[in-house]
Amino acid sequence: MKTSSETPTTGPVAGHLQQLDTHVTLNNLGLEQQTKRDVGPFDILCVGYNICNCWVGLAATMVIGLEQGGTVTVIYGTFVVTFAMACSAATMAELSSVYPTAGGPYHWTSILAPKKAYRHLASQPQSSTVPPGQFISAVRLFYNPDLEIPAWEYFLYFQATNVVFLLYNIFGLRRTRWIHDVGFFFSIFTFVIIFVSCLARAQSYQSNTFVWTDFPKPESGWDSRAVVFLTGMANPNFMYAGLDGAVHLAEECAHASKTVPRALFSTIVVGFVVAFAFGLAMLYTLTDFGQVLENITGVPIYEIWFQATRSGVAATIFMMLLLCIACFALNACVEVTARLTWSFARDNAIIGSKFMGSIHPRWEVPVWALVANASVILIIGCIYLGSSTAFNAFIGTALVLQQCSFALPAALLLWHKRSSSVLPPHRYIRLGPLGWIANAVTVLFFLLILVMYCFPVELPVTGSNMNYTSVVIGIMVIFSAINWFVQAGSKFKGPRLLAEVARD
Repeated sequence: MKTSSETPTTGPVAGHLQQLDTHVTLNNLGLEQQTKRDVGPFDILCVGYNICNCWVGLAATMVIGLEQGGTVTVIYGTFVVTFAMACSAATMAELSSVYPTAGGPYHWTSILAPKKAYRHLASQPQSSTVPPGQFISAVRLFYNPDLEIPAWEYFLYFQATNVVFLLYNIFGLRRTRWIHDVGFFFSIFTFVIIFVSCLARAQSYQSNTFVWTDFPKPESGWDSRAVVFLTGMANPNFMYAGLDGAVHLAEECAHASKTVPRALFSTIVVGFVVAFAFGLAMLYTLTDFGQVLENITGVPIYEIWFQATRSGVAATIFMMLLLCIACFALNACVEVTARLTWSFARDNAIIGSKFMGSIHPRWEVPVWALVANASVILIIGCIYLGSSTAFNAFIGTALVLQQCSFALPAALLLWHKRSSSVLPPHRYIRLGPLGWIANAVTVLFFLLILVMYCFPVELPVTGSNMNYTSVVIGIMVIFSAINWFVQAGSKFKGPRLLAEVARD
């Protein structure tokens, strides 16, 4: 990565970009500054880290990898996904150093897209969610194995956290910006405690063969180990769910063209180091692989901690710490997704834009955008009452939609041949030739997971084990189409100024 200036290009477009120095201002994109820039460089790093919390994402979904290929999927899947997501982060870092807006990927798509297609391409969905109630239920089941927890209790947990963080984001967050810093240090502290405790308390350790090379014959019905590995890769992929979180706070931090790219790179580096170390420690210290897969709590990492520490109390304390971290993550998700919804509404891209596109003068947050998101979460929570399978499909779809939002601007950069007409030569982040690789990998990874994450995880396929991700994506496309014909088709106006200059 280079940060020095390139050889100046020639022509009216290049001259216009050079006059903008290193990045494009909101005014140049036809946008107005409506928020205070009071988020510091370290604060935005903490927000990005808290949303991903890579080691927690790995812990919470480890059963997916263990069932789909065992330890090999967890270990090598982490490397594959980290490489792909690092390329996505690099792509976003370069774009955010030029176009630092709250819209992030969909604004970049609007700016880079051809004039006749930008309004269609920019209307893309993004999603993120965290279910802390599952951890509470896991503790109850751990001590009461015969307990049957009805779906409505999960629903109440889900909605309670929804309401609490809605109210906090409206009335408290602007006055307690330090909460993200606390979440960052609390997560690192918890990781150290669990990492050291499990390794110190373990009575024995698994062999290197079990951890690094053991790939048991698939029991899912698939004959191909490649299919099993690629479908199980959703586990390490969850490490980077919400990777673009810092991007959507760009209009609330000073020097966003520098701080946002740093936050993206820091999330990848810190997240990988901590998550990989955590994964190795857990795999070496588990003692009964079968029991982990068959645990009754619904959170397999609980069983791993119990086996490693030989203490139910210690494992339960770890679960409570995990619950606290999930709350920090959910709080950051609520904040960031509200900024994205607000940005959509500011561009008249969604129904109800008149209300959701405003910042409350007293609370200084997009109140109606927060309420709208909370309402959607309430509806999704209701789906759980009808079918947990359908609910889980909504959760899993987030990975595909997230990568779609990264892939579109990356593909458009390749379409522009990464020319100076869209990437000013004096930008803060310059990937040089590596930019071609980063953009291409970002696109190819989306195409890969679009197919593999829609595969059924078991054969033969039944109504109960079917992968409904493709169905959910189809439903979201329908809702997007409705929104397009009712609202966005006639009223959406994304940022276009520099792109129009480049085309003319």
